[in-house]
Amino acid sequence: MHERLTTLALALAALLVFLTLFVHAEGPPGRGVSVPTSADREQSGLLGAFTWLSEEGVRTRAVRERFTVLPRLRDLPARGNLLIVTLPGAVPFRSDEAAALDRWLRQGNTLLVLAALADRPAWARDPGVLDSDLHLVTGLESESVHPARPARGRSGSEARRDAGDDAATGLAREMRLLLKPERETLLPNRAHRYLEGVGSLAGFSEYVPRGWKLKLPRDGFPLCLAHVAAAGGCGLWLLEDANGTIVLSSFGSLLGNRALGEGDNARLLANLVRASVAAGGAVLFDDQHQGLSETYDPDSFYRDRRLYLTLGILAAVWLVWVLGGTRLTAPAAPPPPQGEADLVRSTGAFLARVLRPSAAARRMFEHFFERLRRTLREPTRDPSPYWEWLENNPRLTRADVAQLRAWYADAYSDTRVPLMRLHNLIVRTEMQVSA
Repeated sequence: MHERLTTLALALAALLVFLTLFVHAEGPPGRGVSVPTSADREQSGLLGAFTWLSEEGVRTRAVRERFTVLPRLRDLPARGNLLIVTLPGAVPFRSDEAAALDRWLRQGNTLLVLAALADRPAWARDPGVLDSDLHLVTGLESESVHPARPARGRSGSEARRDAGDDAATGLAREMRLLLKPERETLLPNRAHRYLEGVGSLAGFSEYVPRGWKLKLPRDGFPLCLAHVAAAGGCGLWLLEDANGTIVLSSFGSLLGNRALGEGDNARLLANLVRASVAAGGAVLFDDQHQGLSETYDPDSFYRDRRLYLTLGILAAVWLVWVLGGTRLTAPAAPPPPQGEADLVRSTGAFLARVLRPSAAARRMFEHFFERLRRTLREPTRDPSPYWEWLENNPRLTRADVAQLRAWYADAYSDTRVPLMRLHNLIVRTEMQVSA
């Protein structure tokens, strides 16, 4: 019974450790950093903008499906909506989404793209898919730029080697985490309805921003509305295509919870909403491409009571198996193979149980006198002359010889003799005699 209780206590402790490690009260873990979704409360989330617009009476909606669903949103008007997209995305864009988005824009809607080009928040640590996503969503192309060394005085192989070194150095620099977030600034170029009351716009970088440049399309020319204060290049573009409008910001963190109250970021969002959203229209936040999809709702999953019922049943079955279906005591290990020392020890233990000490002592004296006879080369087996020789031997003490005679007399009178002491005394006597 004690073993069963011990096993139950250890099983409950193991279950507690499992729950501590894998079950969190706040729900399933996210991507490890704050991401620009309408549900994220941290510094890079868009919950602040989502809540602010909702409280101001602006219709807001989180899009957690592919953009192919945009033409099928029957509860929204066909035109007069604003869609906010952040790049790079955690989920790649598809070509059919780009086609659906283009049709939706041509109906008279507006797209605001927050692309982490001039800033580098933590969620945009890997910008590898940014260029392709930007081209699919806006039709514009960007490419990374690494500063090159001057080629004067270098051979072709040296130039190629240096170009490779520059690319590797630039990549290592882009992956370096800043000690503290770095603030970036956009400054308006000229007056525009989107920039009414806007003096500056702020963005934040946790990683070193990459070098980049925008390739202008041949069939359209985007209007540069603001420039990056530090680098001087354009940082806010306006591209009008048929009835649709695309606003591209080089700050991916422009509307994040941390940056919304900085500079005039909130003013820019208000101007965009006022100019783009018609009566009955809505501001749409793209959560799908940042990993928040309707096909998997973690909040609903963790609120479902069937999940905890299943876990409870599994835990109960596991406890029953641990307590009733497992062997509580380990099987006995097979005995090690017996060696010569074990054989001698077992034989000695057997003889010690059946042989009387006086008989063993007599046998020890017989062997002692036999060795002494061979040493003295005496023909007789009578121990009397040997005792006389031992008593007259100058190497032996009288006390040792007297002790030998006393134990000899006890052995032949069936009196108990200390065998260990007798053995040691015989060995010491033989060593002294042969010295």
